[in-house]
Amino acid sequence: MELTGSGLTCAQLYAVAYGGARVGLGPLDRAWRAWESAQDLTGPVYGQSTGVGANKDVDVAQGGFDLLRSHAGGAGPLVPAERVRAMLVVRANQLLAGGSGVDPRVLPVLVEAVNGGFVPPVRTYGAIGTGDLTALATTALCLLGELPWHDQAEGPRFALTSADALPFISSGAATLADAALACHQVAHLLEAAVTVAAKAFAAVGASPEPLALAVQRARPQPGQVAAAEALRPMLGVEGARLQDPYGYRAFAQVHGAALDAVRHACRTVEIDLNAAAENPLIAESLAWHNGNFHAASVALALDTLRAAVCSVAQLSAARLATLMEPEYTGRLPFLAAAPGASGAMILEYVAHDALAELRHLAGPVSTGSAVLSRGVEDHASFATQAARLALRCVEPLEIVLACELVAATRALGTPGPDRPLDGELDAARATFRAP
Repeated sequence: MELTGSGLTCAQLYAVAYGGARVGLGPLDRAWRAWESAQDLTGPVYGQSTGVGANKDVDVAQGGFDLLRSHAGGAGPLVPAERVRAMLVVRANQLLAGGSGVDPRVLPVLVEAVNGGFVPPVRTYGAIGTGDLTALATTALCLLGELPWHDQAEGPRFALTSADALPFISSGAATLADAALACHQVAHLLEAAVTVAAKAFAAVGASPEPLALAVQRARPQPGQVAAAEALRPMLGVEGARLQDPYGYRAFAQVHGAALDAVRHACRTVEIDLNAAAENPLIAESLAWHNGNFHAASVALALDTLRAAVCSVAQLSAARLATLMEPEYTGRLPFLAAAPGASGAMILEYVAHDALAELRHLAGPVSTGSAVLSRGVEDHASFATQAARLALRCVEPLEIVLACELVAATRALGTPGPDRPLDGELDAARATFRAP
């Protein structure tokens, strides 16, 4: 996979993080132009000739190394290597987009780290959606040899200069990496959910009428139309009832809203994966001081996505409830093999446990804020938390869908005697994993 500073997608980033894909470098022209322009700057430049934060008006000479050492102070458990590897890819791609002024010779070293399995020991806590300073300062100290790479005695080295320090860490690369990985996995789960719902439709004889072309043309919401088009070919032509519960009748509306949400989130994140969101931005031979580091758009998109995921899971749990009812399946309660047996009863408990987790994760983070650095930094997006929570949604959504799939498969087959269902749930979840 060639990094060029443009065109990097959530799916490609997932392939590097979890699929073992290797990366290469495209042309470095834009990175070189920014670096050359940075050498000729005169006048005050934030983080170069001044301090940072509330120290923006304090003249500082060669303060970059102290900046890195002071900001590499995250806390909590180490971030998994896959997510840190994705962060390195994002930062390399952003540097290729130009605008940072960082020495471009660091780029092959970052690629060497990615392909060689080297990751810095990044801690979980330390960012609020205005730049991943702790994660990238830690990375810079690994490159300088002041900190060891995680689980590695030796690793790639590059002699960053003091002038490279702030430009290198002025990025939300870790937040964007988490956001991209979450978007890709959720998008894949939403595709899988259509097949799961089709089995439930078949198991209860649900009507396909709500998915009809005439219905969709009357309310052409893009996601709704796409959801109906995806499910319609998987169903029969008639249903057993005039109107079914909302889990079936409103599938296209609820699932379609989630499709719209994940598509918007992917687009929003991918813009930033390929953006030079630097402060200051080196462009047109000048240093432009700006707020492009603020990730409000990402936070809002991910807040919407998590709420949509919760709705999808709620509808799945509603269909699961009908699969327990003889009125819908024509079988014994709970899809049991004998009267009074528990059958698949426990699946509802498992699903609602996971659904409760999703409801908790769906709470918006973009309504919060913070005033930091003596009042100079007086707002935060909390996109970091939005991305972290979006990643945490993947597991409970898998579990809710797995419960529906196991129950629907049982309803369409011959229910056997009571038995532990954890193996079947694990097998169902395995079919959902993103490629």
